[in-house]
Amino acid sequence: MQTPLKNDRLLRALRREPVDTTPVWIMRQAGRYLPEYRATRAKAGSFMALAQNPELACEVTLQPLRRFDLDAAILFSDILTIPDAMGLGLSFAQGEGPQFAHPVRTRADVDKLGVPDMETELRYVMDAVRVIRRELDGSVPLIGFSGSPWTLACYMVEGQGSRDFATLKAMCWNEPTTAHALLGTLARSVAAYLCAQAAAGAQALMVFDTWGGMLGPAAFREFSLRYLEQVVDALKADEHARHLPIILFSKGANSHLAAMADTGCAGLGVDWTIDIGDARVAVNGKVALQGNLDPAVLRASPEIIRREARKVLDSYGKHPGHVFNLGHGVTPEVDPEHVKVLVDEVHAYSRTLHAA
Repeated sequence: MQTPLKNDRLLRALRREPVDTTPVWIMRQAGRYLPEYRATRAKAGSFMALAQNPELACEVTLQPLRRFDLDAAILFSDILTIPDAMGLGLSFAQGEGPQFAHPVRTRADVDKLGVPDMETELRYVMDAVRVIRRELDGSVPLIGFSGSPWTLACYMVEGQGSRDFATLKAMCWNEPTTAHALLGTLARSVAAYLCAQAAAGAQALMVFDTWGGMLGPAAFREFSLRYLEQVVDALKADEHARHLPIILFSKGANSHLAAMADTGCAGLGVDWTIDIGDARVAVNGKVALQGNLDPAVLRASPEIIRREARKVLDSYGKHPGHVFNLGHGVTPEVDPEHVKVLVDEVHAYSRTLHAA
């Protein structure tokens, strides 16, 4: 039997229920800006060795919660675990980001792909969820996550990171049936992956559509949004996932917030290039919003961090359904003390807003 949650602010906010103070967690809150993370990664020997060790993945998941008064933990993993489990040969070159030894370029390549077995090829992720959930002991909820079908396809087709992922875009124009076949397989895989995390103990689920904003309006609807909808529909049909809040985050896709709110998700992540008050109007109260301080603000002085945090909170206002976060992940050069300043200011200032 699972321990009841001591702090359920995140889940309440995602249900747009009243909270005593705005919940806050930070994308990439377990990461290289923390010296204890760097030490644990060195002990593991590599990023993938760290991610594939459930006990060490648990350790780095919990590290930021020991430093900061955060309202959620997020599974420590990588968005590219699914394509790695498909046999594409994922590696991380020093200073160069992810690379695949076997990129997906043809219909024959796509036809070789299948949905990985979540309790064999990806068991290390599910074991990490189980260990983290046990060690959290009901302190805060655990967020599970996946990359989106479109974002996974970007890396799988390009074979590495890119400024524009033009190889996949060319596939979408020249061979749309191949692109849709790939995205369909990935949608089924992402849904199965998130359902398995829910069964293992995740209490909220997030989909990172990191590269959705690089698509034009019609292409976004055809190649990204369509498959986000399929993932949400599959989660809503699953016995373990159907009651969990789902957060969709499509970086740079602010013009599509209203359409994304219609998918059936509980919340939308918002990057820093839109005022969160304007985003709230755009979704018309249908979903909660998560965000959206510019991550670079954490490199400013504590006074400016407090000021900018208050601006985001004031912009959202006294309305229900706000989860404070950055507009993208915390960067490696940030001083951990600046993160503490942010978290404490969000709680202190928003408590006055909610009490008013």
